[in-house]
Amino acid sequence: MQTMAERDYFTDYEVLKDPYQYFEAIRAKGPIYRLPDRDIVVVTGFEETLEVLKNTSDFSSAIAPQGPAAALPFELGNADITADIEAHRTSFIGGDLLVAYDDKQHTMSRSMLNRLFTPSRLKANEQFIADYADQLVRDAVAKGGCELIKDIATPFVTLVIADLLGVPADDRQLFMDAIEAGVGAGSLNPDDLAQQNQPLVIMGTYFFRYVQERRVNPRDDVLSELANATYPDGSTPDLLEIVRLATFLFAAGQDTSAKLLGNTMRFIVDQPGLQQQLRADPTLIPQLLEEVLRLEGSTKMTARLARRDTRIGDMEIPVGTKVMLALAAANRDPRRWEDPQALVLDRPKIREHLAFGRGAHVCAGAPLARVEVRVILEKFIEHTSEIDLNAAVHGPPGSRNLDYEPSFIIRGLSGMHLKLKPN
Repeated sequence: MQTMAERDYFTDYEVLKDPYQYFEAIRAKGPIYRLPDRDIVVVTGFEETLEVLKNTSDFSSAIAPQGPAAALPFELGNADITADIEAHRTSFIGGDLLVAYDDKQHTMSRSMLNRLFTPSRLKANEQFIADYADQLVRDAVAKGGCELIKDIATPFVTLVIADLLGVPADDRQLFMDAIEAGVGAGSLNPDDLAQQNQPLVIMGTYFFRYVQERRVNPRDDVLSELANATYPDGSTPDLLEIVRLATFLFAAGQDTSAKLLGNTMRFIVDQPGLQQQLRADPTLIPQLLEEVLRLEGSTKMTARLARRDTRIGDMEIPVGTKVMLALAAANRDPRRWEDPQALVLDRPKIREHLAFGRGAHVCAGAPLARVEVRVILEKFIEHTSEIDLNAAVHGPPGSRNLDYEPSFIIRGLSGMHLKLKPN
């Protein structure tokens, strides 16, 4: 009989449903483990994951969007494959996205984004976020319930990022439809890999027009700032690079924040006493969000490619090795976290979790995600006396039936039907 550690993380739907059993089985073999049937090293240790995330010299991010299971687009042979990676960058799925960039290109492009999600800009946008969240939640409560993911989470975070960027209202539904119809990152079906970026292609044609317009007639929005930004050396980015950045910001910000709302709500409805705590003291919501990010972050793993012979901890890592950084496992590492499987609202140093990554590639949209999800959760707590899952759809407490999106990268519910009692 196949053990849990022998199962295929990249294709097994049972592992998808509960990846934590798999990660613990791998962890039992050490914080760094080479899969015997694949040229992949899995890192489950917190410190070891942090070590790789910070080591951008020896590890490339080129395989982050496609994951470590896909074959490399070139033959290994050089002691340093940095030049090979750059020569074949467009052959990697998502290789031309910010999350996959290395070295100077990443530094240059990231420098423009770091100026966008500032506290002052988010504060200015918070009133819009609060008003829209209030409207959505009031309507849902009036109906006695809702399907949280598609009816609330997705339109909410999509409109928030669209408003922040300056996407015209008439185009927003089209973007949501493109994302809904597309193939998500990390699909368990390997045949889907080539279609993974199709929604970005569709949205990119619109963003191309927006950027051109903002360069001629700037407005008071993030897209105008991005369209007219310069690199640190004073040079002007290529128009296509601005389009790629804007499109990626929209898609990435839309997806992970929606998943975070669903993952947090699952704890609110099923963690004994949690709703009562939040109703008595809503200021606990930010702490809850950080602990959910640790326990059920929207990104289960990311990937790196060894550019040259190097090490992770005590393990030798040959050039060309694909590394799977199991963020979800690192965030439950018992060497780092006391009682790592439990939800603890006042956990010390909780913001040190790796749900948003760390180092040069730390998630640029993390501040926005924290604000928008906090605000809508505050509205759910404010306008309800009880929130529960619809037992007719998901089963009773202790025997829930919840479906997760079929992705080895993303951790998020595909649907969540709530029953809402008004105050």
